[in-house]
Amino acid sequence: MYNIIVNPTSGGGKKRRIVERALAGLRASGKEFRVFETEKPRQAVHLSRELTSEGACDLIAIGGDGTLHEVLNGFADFENCNLGLIPAGTGNDFAAAAGIPEDTDEALALILTGTPKPTDFMQMEGVRGINVIGTGIDVDILKRCRASKWLRGKMQYVISLIISLFKFKNYPMHTVCNGREEDYSALIACVGNGRRIGGGIRMCPEAVLDDGLLDFVVCSDVKKSHIPAAFVKLMKGKILQEDFTSFVRGQKVEVTSSRPLTVQVDGELYENIPFSVEIVRGKLKMYRK
Repeated sequence: MYNIIVNPTSGGGKKRRIVERALAGLRASGKEFRVFETEKPRQAVHLSRELTSEGACDLIAIGGDGTLHEVLNGFADFENCNLGLIPAGTGNDFAAAAGIPEDTDEALALILTGTPKPTDFMQMEGVRGINVIGTGIDVDILKRCRASKWLRGKMQYVISLIISLFKFKNYPMHTVCNGREEDYSALIACVGNGRRIGGGIRMCPEAVLDDGLLDFVVCSDVKKSHIPAAFVKLMKGKILQEDFTSFVRGQKVEVTSSRPLTVQVDGELYENIPFSVEIVRGKLKMYRK
C-alpha cells in the first residue's frame, strides 16, 4: 500500500500539477494507494504517525523540505515502513542530496521500481532532522524570509542572506564534538546530513547520507571586508576552504551560548530546544539514489 501525504501549499502554483501527475502515474502503474492532504501546520506529523502505525507501507511525501521534516517526525515504524519523496517545494535541498529527481515522473519511478536504502537522520530532544540543523545567521535569514512580503522562493532567501551577512552580529558559542571543546564568535554553526540550505547554498558540501557521521561546520570571526569573497565561496560550495571555517565529522555535536539560541531544523524554527544532535544511522529506509 502506498500512502501519500500532500502539502497543498508547498511549492506554490506548481504543486497541483505535480500532484496530478504523480497520481496519474500511480493509477497507470496499477498500484493501490491512498491520498491524505494536510490542512494545517504539523498535521503531516500526526498523519505520518497514524499511517506508519497501521502496518507495513510505503509512505510518500509530496512536498518540500518542510513536508519531509514533518513526515519524518511522525514516522513510527522504521522496521516495516519505507519513505519516499516526490519534490514539490521551493528549494528541495534534501532531494538534491538524496539524488531524487525534481522531474515528477522520474521521482515516482524511483519509488515504484527502486529499492529503499538505509538513510541516516539526526536526533535532537524530541525533534528529528534529515537535512541540516543550524543556528546563527541561518536563523536570522529564515526570520527575514518569513517577514518579507515582496519576495518569494530562492531569490527571497538570497536577498535575505545578503542583508544578514552585513547586519548579523556573531554569537558566542561553545561547541563539543568528538570530545573536543571549542569556543567561537560564530556567524553560523550547523550540522549536516544533507548538503544544502536555502535552495542550493552548499553549507555542508561534503556530507554523506549514509556514513553514520554528522558534518559539523562553524564559520567564525568573519571580517566585514571578507564578506563578499566569503559569499562567493559559499555559493560555489567552497566555504570549507576559508580560514574562518572549522569543519569536523562526528556522531554527536553540542552547541551552547550565553545568548538564547533559536535552532533551525530542516528550515523549521525551534525555540528553547537544546542544540544537541546525534546521528541515527541506517534506521530509516528511503527511496533514493
